Amino acid sequence: MKRWLPRSLFGRNALLIVALIVLSQLGSAVLLDLLVVRPRVAQVAESVARSIAAIHHGLQALPPAEQGPYVQAFNDQARQRAGQVPTPQAPVLIRTELTAFQRSFVDAVSQRLAGQGVEVSWRHAGGGSLALRMQLSGGEQVVLLPGVLPERDFTCTWLLMSLGVVLLAIAGALWFQWRLSRPLARVVGAARTLAAGQAPAPLPEDGPTEVATVSRSFNQLVASLDRTERERALLLAGISHDLRTPLTKLRLGVEILGGSREPELTASMSRSIEELDAIVQQFVDFARGEGDEPRVPLDLNALAAQVQAAHADHGRALLLEAAPSLPAVQARAQALRRVLDNLVENAFRHGRPPVSLRTGQGEGLVWVEVADRGDGVAPEQAEVLKQPFRRAGGESRAGVSGSGLGLAIVDRIARGHGGRLDLLPHEGGGLRVRVSLPVGGATPP
Repeated sequence: MKRWLPRSLFGRNALLIVALIVLSQLGSAVLLDLLVVRPRVAQVAESVARSIAAIHHGLQALPPAEQGPYVQAFNDQARQRAGQVPTPQAPVLIRTELTAFQRSFVDAVSQRLAGQGVEVSWRHAGGGSLALRMQLSGGEQVVLLPGVLPERDFTCTWLLMSLGVVLLAIAGALWFQWRLSRPLARVVGAARTLAAGQAPAPLPEDGPTEVATVSRSFNQLVASLDRTERERALLLAGISHDLRTPLTKLRLGVEILGGSREPELTASMSRSIEELDAIVQQFVDFARGEGDEPRVPLDLNALAAQVQAAHADHGRALLLEAAPSLPAVQARAQALRRVLDNLVENAFRHGRPPVSLRTGQGEGLVWVEVADRGDGVAPEQAEVLKQPFRRAGGESRAGVSGSGLGLAIVDRIARGHGGRLDLLPHEGGGLRVRVSLPVGGATPP
C-alpha cells in the first residue's frame, strides 16, 4: 500500500483532499436518493396510481361501444393540455429504454396497481407520457397520461452539477495546497544550496504563521552559520598572521646557523619550519575561501599540466594521464589550482609513489583525480576526512604532519562549483581522490 502512495507532502495531501471531496459527493448522492428521490417517487406514484384506478373504474362503467371513443378523446385532450401535438397511437417502448428514474417510477406505479388489470409502461414519443394498457369489456385500450414526469431526467443535470462542484473544489483545494507547499519547496531548495557550500538567498517570511515561522527560523539559521563561519575565518586569519612573524624569525635564525657544526639539526629545523609554514598557509586558504574570484572557462588538462610542471621543478615525479578533448568548465582558476596542489601534496605526504594526476569525463561531468599507492582509507572514513581538522583516518596514516584542512578546503571548493569530492579505492592498493565538476556550470547528477 505504501508503495502506491505519493512520496511528496503535496501529493499525499492532494490525494487526501480529492478522496474526501469524492467521498463527500458520493455520500450526498446516497442521502439525496434516500431522503429526496425515493420519497418523491413514492409520493407521486401513489397519487398517480389513485388517478389511474379512478380512470379504470370509470371506463369499466361505460358501455363497451363508448369506451374506445372516450379513450381517444381523453388522450387527445391530455396531449393538448401537455402541449403535445395529437398523433396516431404509437407502440409502447420496451422497459430497457427507460432511465433509472423513469424505471423506478413505473415500477412504483405498477406495484400499486397490481391485480387491477392495468399494465403500466413509459413511452418517449410526444414528449414522454405514462402509457396504461387496460383490459376492458370493450377490448384493450391504451390511456396516455403525459406530463406526469419531466422527460428530461434530472439525474443527468445533477451529475453534471455535482461533477462541476467536485472539479471546482478539487482545483481550489489543490491551489491552496500548492500555496502551502511552495514555501516548503523554497526551504528545501535553500537547504540544498546551503549544503552545497553556497549562501542561499533569504526566504520570504510571508504566508501562514507556521510557514512564515519555518522560513524565519531558516533565515536565522543561515545568518548564524554565516556569522560563525566569518568569526572562525577571522580567528584563523588572525592566528595565521600572528604565526608568520615568529616563523620568519626562526627561518632567519636557521639560515644564520647554516654553517654551524650541526648540519643535521639545521636541516631538521628547516623542514619543521616549512611544515609549519604549510600549515599556516592552509589556515589562510581555509579562512580566505574562494573570495570574489570570477569564473572563467577552464581547461582541466592545461591546469593539470601546470601542476605537473610545478612539482617537477621541486624534483617530484608526478605522472600525468590526461584525457583527450575535455570540455571546458566554468570555474575559478586559482581555487582549482589550490585544489590540485592540496591533493598532490596529500598524496606525496600521506601516500606512496607513484603518484599520478588524471583527468576524464562522463555523465555530464569532467573530473580530475590524484592517485597514490599508499594504504588508502576505509570506506566509512571517507566522509569523515572531508571535515575540518580531521586527520587521515587516525590509523593507517597516523604519525604524519598536517593540519587536517586539506580535504576540507578541496570539498568546499568542489561544492562551491556545483561539483563533489569522492575518495575512491585504487585498484592494486592506494587511494584515488577525485573532484568532479559539471560541464558548463550545470548542476551535477
